[in-house]
Amino acid sequence: MIATLSIVRYPHFLGWAGFLSMAFFRLPLWMSKKTKFYKLMGCGRNGTFDKTPDWRQWALLTISTKDNAGFRPSFISTWWKFFGVEIWELQLDPIEGHGTWDGKTVFGDLPKQSSYEGAIGILTRATIRPSQLGRFWSHVDAIAQQMAGADGFITSVGIGEVPWIKQATFSIWESKEQMRQFAYKMKEHAEVVKKTHQEKWYSEDMFVRFKPLKSTGSLNGKLPFEIK
Repeated sequence: MIATLSIVRYPHFLGWAGFLSMAFFRLPLWMSKKTKFYKLMGCGRNGTFDKTPDWRQWALLTISTKDNAGFRPSFISTWWKFFGVEIWELQLDPIEGHGTWDGKTVFGDLPKQSSYEGAIGILTRATIRPSQLGRFWSHVDAIAQQMAGADGFITSVGIGEVPWIKQATFSIWESKEQMRQFAYKMKEHAEVVKKTHQEKWYSEDMFVRFKPLKSTGSLNGKLPFEIK
């Protein structure tokens, strides 16, 4: 399976078209036999979990076979072209991970570890229990600031299906080892990860690592990540 993550940014005063697209894109995606799984999502303002939505920026994640990598229905391409959106598109090979999305292992049965050590994309998503929303959001800003300054961090986007409750972060790191250093050896982050399990913050969660295959387009006038 190959995942394609498209982050699109609408021109000023056209964010409403992005909002409408969340409804209009569902039918062509649902009808597409080349798309095995999809998610239409909004984006947060600060590149990670964020309570404030960015009304100009939206995301589409699709999963397909390698033969159909990068496919999207023509209606979606035509819509984006008509509204003059800026698109950053990533093709990603899922290599490691665990967890489910809507109760499904949407990226297939992945090993928890692999031998790959190069530049890596990380998807962390969760459905937050309503009773734990306060606990979760009270830790977000501090962790986001630490990640932005971590060694090896390249970029990230905050994406989500439902504001406040169904949230995800996709980040890119120069190497898996540098990502590990942040995830497991930075004290504050490690403590929050521990709390999520002990206090059962999530009703569902997923953590997947990807090998980036292709990175094209731009976001805010530049390509956020270039594959070397």
